[in-house]
Amino acid sequence: MMETLHSTKELIKYISNMNRDNSVCQFYIPGIGRFTLVLQEEDEATINEEAKMNPELKKMIRESREEYRQGLGMSTSDLLDSLSPKDFE
Repeated sequence: MMETLHSTKELIKYISNMNRDNSVCQFYIPGIGRFTLVLQEEDEATINEEAKMNPELKKMIRESREEYRQGLGMSTSDLLDSLSPKDFE
C-alpha cells in the first residue's frame, strides 16, 4: 500500500519504522511524485571484530596502546597546537 505523506515529520516516522523485515517502502509526496525507498542495513563491526579480521590493524592498535602506556602518545590538543598555517600550504 502506498502512503501519501504531507510532512517531513510523517516521512521521518515512516523511515524510522523500517527494519530488516520491512526494508522497502513506497510513498507519494503530493506535488513531487512517487518514491521507493530501500533500507540497506550496514553491519557495523566493532573495533575488536575489525581487528580480528585485519591482522595489520590489530598490530597497529597493540603498538599504539603500548606507546600510550610509555607516554609516547600525543593528544589531539597537542597535535593541533603543534600545527601552523604553513603546514597547510
